[in-house]
Amino acid sequence: IVLNYPMEKIIALQRNPANIRNLCILAHVDHGKTTLADCLVASNGIISSRLAGKLRYLDSREDEQVRGITMKSSAISLHFTNGDREYLLNLIDSPGHVDFSSEVSTAVRLCDGAIVVVDAVEGVCPQTQVVLRQAWLENIRPVLVVNKIDRLIVELKLTPQEAYSHLQKILEQVNAVTGTLFTSKVLEERAEKEEEEEKKEGDPSGGEQVYDWSAGLEEVDDSHLYFSPDQGNVVFASAIDGWGFSIQQFASIYSQRMGIRSEVLLKTLWGDFYLNAKAKKIMKGAQAKGKKPLFVQLVLDNIWSLYDAVVTRRDKEKVEKVVTSLGVKVMARDSRHSDPKVLLTAICSQWLPVSQAVLAMVCEKLPSPLDMAAERVEKLMSVGARRFDSLPEQTQQLKTAFLQCSSGDDAPVIIFVSKMFAVDAKTLPQNRQRPLTQEEIAQRREVARQRHADRLAAESQKEASQSEGVAQDEQPAGLSPGERRSAPLNHGLLALLSVEQVSKMCVKKVAKLHQTCQN
Repeated sequence: IVLNYPMEKIIALQRNPANIRNLCILAHVDHGKTTLADCLVASNGIISSRLAGKLRYLDSREDEQVRGITMKSSAISLHFTNGDREYLLNLIDSPGHVDFSSEVSTAVRLCDGAIVVVDAVEGVCPQTQVVLRQAWLENIRPVLVVNKIDRLIVELKLTPQEAYSHLQKILEQVNAVTGTLFTSKVLEERAEKEEEEEKKEGDPSGGEQVYDWSAGLEEVDDSHLYFSPDQGNVVFASAIDGWGFSIQQFASIYSQRMGIRSEVLLKTLWGDFYLNAKAKKIMKGAQAKGKKPLFVQLVLDNIWSLYDAVVTRRDKEKVEKVVTSLGVKVMARDSRHSDPKVLLTAICSQWLPVSQAVLAMVCEKLPSPLDMAAERVEKLMSVGARRFDSLPEQTQQLKTAFLQCSSGDDAPVIIFVSKMFAVDAKTLPQNRQRPLTQEEIAQRREVARQRHADRLAAESQKEASQSEGVAQDEQPAGLSPGERRSAPLNHGLLALLSVEQVSKMCVKKVAKLHQTCQN
């Protein structure tokens, strides 16, 4: 869905894979995935920004709205302009509950990148580790959104300095999971390589096994795998209040005000750096010297002051000064609203719109379909434990088309089935029992009547033949066959029969008559 955008331009964007981003949102349950998705959807005018976090637009099922959790993955296409380039973003919102992990696996396989959302209060939870592992195994690149920063202010009532230390710990937790995954991969690859070498050259150690767990780790550069604000792959946000930012945004703002190059601010805004006002220099060692880090002084202090003026004290004069200094416009109904969060959202969504920060990070840091790794292509094309080199030659040739992402008329069409359900053939729509029509009911009734009539006729004929056979047996021995058929059964012949024989005949007659009545 891309509203308010010409279809011709959408088709043109679809034919330009370099400006396409396929991404999913991954997180633990209740960490704010769907609220963040609402903010991104609102940026395209599909829903009102006031409804973001309340409407839960991508939770389209009734049970999802009732329970307040995402149960099925939902997809939507969004348009975003970053600088002078236009992008088409295919976004999938996935569930966070462990019971719906299959939906997460499906979403991850379809995407080239992922937004990992972490609650600023709860930090890394079990499902956070699971989704990070899934993203790692599928070779997709993640970016991080530390959500619900407002809870540090309103609920935990932390100071900016305490909040900074808390955010550092969250980043350390996420990077620890990534580091564990990286170490496991390097050791596995090294073990496989050594095993292959031993098979080729024999056992050089003479049967003695020597393990060096650190071998190979120093040789590989893993700095690009970790989350760090100065790398541009981290956004701090409060999706429910409509704001979010990256280090790049504040580096751009303060480079103009302070006359410092944005590259310098980008490297020093996050870390143990402080501003020496007298020397007008940025220096290292803020913690040792008891100074405020730049991130606290230039970023968090301003956000905390805004919450204090709008939510805590409700200081109208200070709010007016903030609105004037930020250059935002606030409607009269928002400023008079009884809920201070309405005014806060109106200010923050213009000052630091979360959709702008997240989508800009997605376009700059997540890969396009053209940047897909060859290893991932082979994994997608292989089924189960089957290796890629064991596939037919024609199938292996599709790898080139997969990597080129060509939409030309002569390019092959490749379809990837991400999820398939095995069901009984009887449950298929074409095999389900449907209500009978009046004509079919009449036909079945007529067939049943005919069967019943045929059965009665057959039983009557059988009974008549049996009666005739009994009558023939009861004729006098001196009569001819023709005379036996025509001779009546008189009382004299009955007298020749024993009482026991007559009794058996009567029982048989009564049984047959009873069966006929039942039929």
